[in-house]
Amino acid sequence: MSEGNKSNKKELAATFTPADIEAPLYQKWLLAGYFTADAKSTKPPFTIVIPPPNVTGSLHIGHALDHTLQDVLIRMKRMKGFEALWLPGMDHAGIATQNVVEKQLAVDGLSRHDLGREAFVAKVWEWKEESGGLILDQMKRLGDSVDWSRERFTMDAGLSKAVLEIFKRLYDAELIYRAERIINWCPRCLTALSDIEVEHSDDSGEFVQVRYGDDDVSIVVATTRAETMMGDGAVAVHPDDPRYKDLIGKLVLLPLVNRMIPIIADELVDPDFGTGAVKVTGAHDPNDFEMAMRHNIEMPIIMNEHGVMANSGTRFDGMDRFEARKEVVEELRKLGRIVSEKRPYVHAVGHCQRCDTTIEPRLSKQWFVKVAPLAKAAGDAVRDGRIKIEPEELAPRYFEWIDNMHDWCISRQLWWGHQIPVYYGPNGEVVVCGPEEVPPAGYIQDPDVLDTWFSSGLWPFSTLGWPDKTDDLAKFFPTSVLVTGYDILFFWVARMVLLGLFVTDGVAPFHTIALHGLVRDRFGKKMSKSRGNTVDPIEFMDKYGSDALRFTLARGANPGTDQAIAEEWIGGSRNFATKLWNASRFAIINGANVDGELPEFNSLNAIDKWILTRLDETVESVDQLLEQFEFAKACEIIYHFAWDDLCDWYLELSKSTFAAGGDEAANSKRVLGHVLDQLLRLMHPMMPFITEELWCSFTGGETLVTAAWPKSNAENRSETSKTIVAQLQDLTTEIRRFRND
Repeated sequence: MSEGNKSNKKELAATFTPADIEAPLYQKWLLAGYFTADAKSTKPPFTIVIPPPNVTGSLHIGHALDHTLQDVLIRMKRMKGFEALWLPGMDHAGIATQNVVEKQLAVDGLSRHDLGREAFVAKVWEWKEESGGLILDQMKRLGDSVDWSRERFTMDAGLSKAVLEIFKRLYDAELIYRAERIINWCPRCLTALSDIEVEHSDDSGEFVQVRYGDDDVSIVVATTRAETMMGDGAVAVHPDDPRYKDLIGKLVLLPLVNRMIPIIADELVDPDFGTGAVKVTGAHDPNDFEMAMRHNIEMPIIMNEHGVMANSGTRFDGMDRFEARKEVVEELRKLGRIVSEKRPYVHAVGHCQRCDTTIEPRLSKQWFVKVAPLAKAAGDAVRDGRIKIEPEELAPRYFEWIDNMHDWCISRQLWWGHQIPVYYGPNGEVVVCGPEEVPPAGYIQDPDVLDTWFSSGLWPFSTLGWPDKTDDLAKFFPTSVLVTGYDILFFWVARMVLLGLFVTDGVAPFHTIALHGLVRDRFGKKMSKSRGNTVDPIEFMDKYGSDALRFTLARGANPGTDQAIAEEWIGGSRNFATKLWNASRFAIINGANVDGELPEFNSLNAIDKWILTRLDETVESVDQLLEQFEFAKACEIIYHFAWDDLCDWYLELSKSTFAAGGDEAANSKRVLGHVLDQLLRLMHPMMPFITEELWCSFTGGETLVTAAWPKSNAENRSETSKTIVAQLQDLTTEIRRFRND
């Protein structure tokens, strides 16, 4: 065996202790540079960019699954002779990171405004260098074979240059504009939010029906947000609703503010919801905004950025929005305007992902990307096969979203992030500057920063040096596979496709999107701190070893499907690792070896032929399944081959041969050595630490990281041997049953 060296062999410890081998092996890999990809290589490229975790984050069980699956693919392709690049990095996580530093300042009674923008941003950078990036060390614990020499950060100089470049290009193409639109607003973080930064939950509220107007012009509207009625610009009904035919076009009195507003007809109204009549508060509801725009309806803003009532001209000004809701309903009740009340009324309400504050839809002047042409291109790329979604049944979800995408609000009212490269002149002039451009003297930069998803949407090519024409970009772009959870298919994956196709004239940023599911608890329930069912992957790695956690996660990873996890399952994987360790020690003690060529197949006994046949079938199946992202099925096949075929049956059936000595024993020992060698190679992507330790000890080889991937050989198969061993297994099973009886 060319990769082995008898002089490098070392004694294997009597017991398997993961903590004794993991850190030293990872350090060995780093020092040897096995993970560093070569842009000058003539090998075919295989590239994965890691979904960048937040700089504030730590490794959770979802990360552990995502990273395990990526590492399986990268390690397999590296062993297959590809120039494999797995590129790591982190996202600057605008809101989350700013919140962390603001909380630290608050301990000293300070706010970011006390420091000023420049000093505050410097403080965030200081925090990033000292405390950020905890997850990077945790990735090493998991065994991630990423190229650390190419680690990137969405706020580093190169990626910041890419952000300026694409903003300028989009603006010049008239695909970026500024306008007043309804956005998700967090009154606590004081910024607009993207859809993914909003989490919906079923909250208990109240559903009231309120009578507007009197006598001949009177109509009852239903609402869950009575406090916003002071900002109503109209009442809307469906044009075909016979109940309101005679009222369409008339004016009705808006209670509390005594303002006359029109009754309009719009097909957006659901006649079966509530009374079939809805209030149109254009500045505080996205659907109402659309109707107000269509009908040229007034849109007064009656709440300030803190969620406090303002400019309504009523006694409710100065009240928090939820306090005002109670007071408004009480006032309407006194006036006899409440027709009916339903409480509690449970309905979906958006909350800020970072601070859990209830989101306020708010009319605000923001920067947007005009997505229609970009979204069409992103849909076409999947439809025409330039991008393949695995599993295919999730493709309709992609189309459902991409084909109905709204313009993307990209501005955030934060200080930490990429400041929008728009400058305003003294007379209202607007200048957009690219990376090499300087604004005219006296021009003031827009204070907002860009949505974090804007910079992370450039990740597959900005991390490789774009917009510069680098060796990395030439070698490793487009990337090969994007492995990620289906839950960010819309928010991150789609944005990478949108922006990637735009800057590369239609070249897809990756060939395949391999989607996996979420990790749930053993009962299939979503993990959450409130339920108390979250698990810490670091604790599991401390207790059972990283290989056990990785194998458990990979063994449950069916494409696009959620998976459950329980601690005893990880314990079971640890038992599997121990079984493999003991089998390897048995093989070494009994003289199994990889020296020289495998004996002529036809010269072997039936048991040796059978294990080689099963090995070949296993290699062929596992190889095909991993290429198809069927991680769970591949692990299941490996598990049963290693535990059942090799450890339980082959070693048991061959003991007498080993003990007898002679040529047949020598052949069997060589067969066992070959099987163990190939099995450890096959298992290495899933369980890198134990396989490396066993293989190097057994073969004397340098490393499995760059060893050749096993290849199937149909000549090493015998159906007859399978029949013979099946009969032996049946006979042995009957004898064991007889003894037990």
